[in-house]
Amino acid sequence: MKCIIQVPCYNEAPWLKVCLDALPRVLEGVARVELLVIDDGSTDGTAEVARACGVNHVVRLPSHLGLARAFEAGLEECLRLGANIIVNTDADNQYAASDIPQLIRPIVDGTAEYVIGERAIDAIRSFSPAKRALQRLGSAVVRRLSRTRIVDAPSGFRALSRRAAQRLQVFTEFTYTHETIIQAGRQGFAITTVPVRTNPDVRPSRLALSTGSYVLKSLLALLRTYAIYRPFRLFSTIGAVLFAGGFLVGLRFLLLYAIGRGTGHLQSLVLCSILLVLGGLLLVVAILADLIAVNRQLLEKMNFRLRALEDAQRSGAAGMS
Repeated sequence: MKCIIQVPCYNEAPWLKVCLDALPRVLEGVARVELLVIDDGSTDGTAEVARACGVNHVVRLPSHLGLARAFEAGLEECLRLGANIIVNTDADNQYAASDIPQLIRPIVDGTAEYVIGERAIDAIRSFSPAKRALQRLGSAVVRRLSRTRIVDAPSGFRALSRRAAQRLQVFTEFTYTHETIIQAGRQGFAITTVPVRTNPDVRPSRLALSTGSYVLKSLLALLRTYAIYRPFRLFSTIGAVLFAGGFLVGLRFLLLYAIGRGTGHLQSLVLCSILLVLGGLLLVVAILADLIAVNRQLLEKMNFRLRALEDAQRSGAAGMS
């Protein structure tokens, strides 16, 4: 069994060595451990630092594509390299590397396919009360959408089985953390969490310019992911609300007209028409989006089977050589 620890990086040269030196080279239940650095278009020599530290593999993206794309590129390379377990951690050494053995334990034991490292949010001094509250709120939303019990959804310290990595698809460009949990929950992955420790911050988070920006981008990512996996419910609910609103406005106009007070309320009739039309259109969109979602599910299954076929071909080629 091979475990690859991947580290997405963007201009992390000053502290990358500290992170890489802390990563384990031997893990119980794993025959081989390799390190992979994904250089997301860095301009400070991050890739050179990684090679100097003796990592096994370095993937350089042509330009800065963002954390989600770097994570996805790492998964693809890990699968190509034959990883049975993939561990993802941050280059700023935020997570305690000594907790990797317990992070992969559920996968080694066969009790989980996807494991999220759960931080003690209240103990992280760099988190303001507002950020802690937003963290809890965001995780609660993810739990609701994914039907899981994940407490620390934004955690980037996580481990995946090969099968889980083959099935995950990253659609957003902002962050993979929320989206992949929702996918895993909706697709019925065996997903769990384990408590992990954190190290003091060496730099501010660069995922977003501000807390407000992070919240907005996260909400948009959640909405988009939910629209992908539950389009009929999303659009039909909005359409039903608009249609009901139009119906109530129209009913009010009719009642006023019936008692002789309809004059001067023409704007209500216009609003009623607009809401009814929008509601009806969204109900049609809900049906079309649901059909598209079925097609997407078929494509995901085809992609998973294609990856499995490529694995079989690589295994066959390795056996013949």
